[in-house]
Amino acid sequence: MGIKISVVNPAFVRDFAKGLGVRGKTDKKDSLVLARYAALVQPRLWQPESKDVRTLKALLSRLNGLEKDLRREQNRLEKAEISQASVTVVESIELMIKQFKAETARIKKEIDEHIDQNSSLKKDRHFLKTIPAVGDVLSREMLAVLKSRDFIKASQAAAFIGVVPKLWESGKMKGRTTLCKNGPGRLRAVLYMAAIVAIQHNPDIKRQYERLLKAGKTKMQALGAAMRKLVQICFGVLKHQSEYRPQMS
Repeated sequence: MGIKISVVNPAFVRDFAKGLGVRGKTDKKDSLVLARYAALVQPRLWQPESKDVRTLKALLSRLNGLEKDLRREQNRLEKAEISQASVTVVESIELMIKQFKAETARIKKEIDEHIDQNSSLKKDRHFLKTIPAVGDVLSREMLAVLKSRDFIKASQAAAFIGVVPKLWESGKMKGRTTLCKNGPGRLRAVLYMAAIVAIQHNPDIKRQYERLLKAGKTKMQALGAAMRKLVQICFGVLKHQSEYRPQMS
């Protein structure tokens, strides 16, 4: 039908509306704000992702749900054991844990097989796993994000994931920077664990981490920069379709 679509962060539109002094929320007001936002900002047009990427994202979403349910049951078991719950309750929880573990393993296998059956996804995952600190878990997550959106620059991917610095200019945090945390929290959690490994084993990230500490940055600030650098490297190997090569110092 010739309809053009843009997908933007709702928080950006909300802040735009506040800047216009819009109070209240009605369909009429929302439509006017969206029209003015589109006219002034001119966000990039949305491109639909491929069927294989949609399937990957759906499988990862299911895996995420299963892992949350598994953690809940494990917490329930710990609570039941502490409170000395009946044998029937404990056995029920243990049965659910066993089933969740089995289904989690099955979905992980489905994800890996899905990637291996798609030549593009398989090749891109190979490039990602040549990066020290990028393993099975992070490679799956980065594939889903980087292949589902048409990022032009690595900085756009880092901003979407929420690992760009935010400077505080007032209050108790004045002069400090923190991560903006705009994007998916699950991916940032995986990136955090990978960054801890990267500051030890990835030459580029280790060098950057040590340099930032010497410059007076806190460990958390340097670790946030390591997460951002890891995203940039992942973006780079996919963009250039090449294996990871450390930069010359």
